[in-house]
Amino acid sequence: MNPTLLRRAGAEFIGTYSLVTAGCGAIMVNASTGSLTHVGIALTFGLIITVMIAATGHISGAHFNPAVTVAFALTRHFPWREIPVYIGSQLAGAILGALTLRLLLGDVAQMGVTLPSGSALQSFGIEILLTAVMMFVIMAVATDTKALGSPAALAIGFTITLDALWGGPISGASMNPARSFGPALISGIWKDHWVYWLAPLIGAGLGAGIYQLLREPEMMPEILEK
Repeated sequence: MNPTLLRRAGAEFIGTYSLVTAGCGAIMVNASTGSLTHVGIALTFGLIITVMIAATGHISGAHFNPAVTVAFALTRHFPWREIPVYIGSQLAGAILGALTLRLLLGDVAQMGVTLPSGSALQSFGIEILLTAVMMFVIMAVATDTKALGSPAALAIGFTITLDALWGGPISGASMNPARSFGPALISGIWKDHWVYWLAPLIGAGLGAGIYQLLREPEMMPEILEK
């Protein structure tokens, strides 16, 4: 692995680790103390994404999400050959994040694992919709030259907060296979886990594809020409 890709993979690892420890940690702390409420949990997920995009976006692009990485590749904004490295780093960060919470907080709130509150199909639909909205915003602020200078970290963080506020009570508002995989692995809870892989991948592809249809034609990123 070349040094540049290694640094980018490290940034993806740290960002996804931070997402799981802060977001799932908020779920676990709220279950123990009741101090955060659902609004506080949603804000925590949005805030950690905001700060980690600001901190690492210039290094790796700040995906922190296998569905986002695949959607970028589908729309020719990311090289397919680097997908295994990015997704591997994201999953490793999520696993270590969940393990850290298990060691620090114990077996609380099922480690923040994502589970449908109703039927799996209902959560499947919600996760597709939530992820599509998130990816649409990501494409707008992170890949469109006409959006350069816009506060990308804030836009994406606010979108995740909004999605979590209304979708969280139904599906858990994962929108991210890595975020769901880490807690599932450490807790050993796999019920309806397929929802949190398949739906985000479909939703991210839809959101990215819809934005591609709306945007004005532009040159593809330099990285794809190398």
